[in-house]
Amino acid sequence: MPSTCETSTSDAPTLALVSLGCAKNAVDLQLTAGRMLKAGWRLSADPDRADAVVVNTCSFIASARKESEREIRRALELKRRGAYSRVIVTGCYPQRYPGAAAAFPGVDEWIGVPGKWEEQKVPGLRLTGRAFAYLKIAEGCVHRCSYCAIPSIRGAYRSRPMRSILREARALVATGCRELNVIAQDPMLWRDGKRRLADLLWALDRIPGRFWVRVLYSYPSEIDGDFASWLMTAKHAAKYVDMPIQHTVPEVLAKMNRRRTAEAVECLADDLRLLVPDVTLRTTVLVGFPGETEARFRRLLSDVARMQFDHLGAFAYSPERGTKGAKLGGRPSQAAARSRERQVMELQRRIWDSRARRQVGKVLPALVLAPGVARLESQAPDVDGVTRIDCADPQLVGEFVKVEISGVDGFDFVAKVVRGRGRARK
Repeated sequence: MPSTCETSTSDAPTLALVSLGCAKNAVDLQLTAGRMLKAGWRLSADPDRADAVVVNTCSFIASARKESEREIRRALELKRRGAYSRVIVTGCYPQRYPGAAAAFPGVDEWIGVPGKWEEQKVPGLRLTGRAFAYLKIAEGCVHRCSYCAIPSIRGAYRSRPMRSILREARALVATGCRELNVIAQDPMLWRDGKRRLADLLWALDRIPGRFWVRVLYSYPSEIDGDFASWLMTAKHAAKYVDMPIQHTVPEVLAKMNRRRTAEAVECLADDLRLLVPDVTLRTTVLVGFPGETEARFRRLLSDVARMQFDHLGAFAYSPERGTKGAKLGGRPSQAAARSRERQVMELQRRIWDSRARRQVGKVLPALVLAPGVARLESQAPDVDGVTRIDCADPQLVGEFVKVEISGVDGFDFVAKVVRGRGRARK
């Protein structure tokens, strides 16, 4: 979505931003925009009128590609009307399709993903607002899941140096950031010499201040005792694990080239809940993949019902050109895949309703994102719901408050801000 605000002097050239795709992609846009702001640009107050627009794209799956193409065409149409002088397309789409620039005459720059780490103390622009930020610790992917094109787009896994991560984290906390969301394609594989992810997380935990550290996208087979120990005992750790299992049937996971997930997933949810009381578990599942028979889908449903994830996203498989999965036989029809996606989400809705009702009456800490809107420790940005609070004081934005959960509305909570009633409990 477009992001705008006023900066710098009124005679500087103006810039509009369009950010598509995942949080990792948004971090790249922050760096690109930051360089431009440093060079003298200012963000436009009108997202549809500026001297230049940067369209930061995604190409992970077909729907993302179509969205990127629509936004590029929209920007070019606005340029023809005189709203923009320059159109700059960045991100995964030009990286994956470098020759596609010819299909979009009028694009002034066609730039792929960054090839190396940007060395700056803090991103020149934070698209997430004051309260929270994404802290990217690695680029690329070492896994070769047969359904995924990310390795061909983002390249091999490359860990960001620890000193660079900590410098940015300290700067973010100093500017009032109250939640650091550690992101990478697989954070568990981060390395800096002999230092592993747990070493980095404990270093983040030593930064003074009150804030959460949330780790997103943890492959089930990579979760280890060191990570669980950090979750249990670190003062800044958000007790939240996002582990995309994709499936639970070994035969389907083997075709996905995720055999190690099959070994890990059987008891992982139960083990984490035993080790880390009150932990929130989120996952994603992919249905309709080659080899998923009706019986195997029914087993997936049974496993999802047994594991009782707090949050879950389901996706119908769409074959991606250039991936091994696209060449596999035995794929269910698209209609069957869509039906299975709906069935999983209907089941998850019942699980959510049951688990969410248990939160009513509890007093919990919440981070205020905007007037009247907050998030609990159990709610990650963008992928989970929010908590609507009964206080719209703009001075609370970016602060922690205690709230009493009073109800559930869809996938959101409704809560009252509590003042002076002891400690919040989880």
